[in-house]
Amino acid sequence: MKSLPFFFTATLLVLLTFSLSSCDAIGTIFKAGAWTGIIGIFLIVLLLWFIVSKLRRR
Repeated sequence: MKSLPFFFTATLLVLLTFSLSSCDAIGTIFKAGAWTGIIGIFLIVLLLWFIVSKLRRR
């Protein structure tokens, strides 16, 4: 499996960073309920862990 070019990955991460401000994201998550927030944060951390582990294997 081919890894993604660094420029594409960096651009994607910057775009994701600027697409949602942290206050809006956290506020929206916790409006939906505490359990939804906990599950959402867990999934985001899991996704970030997966991305970092894929980048380090190169």
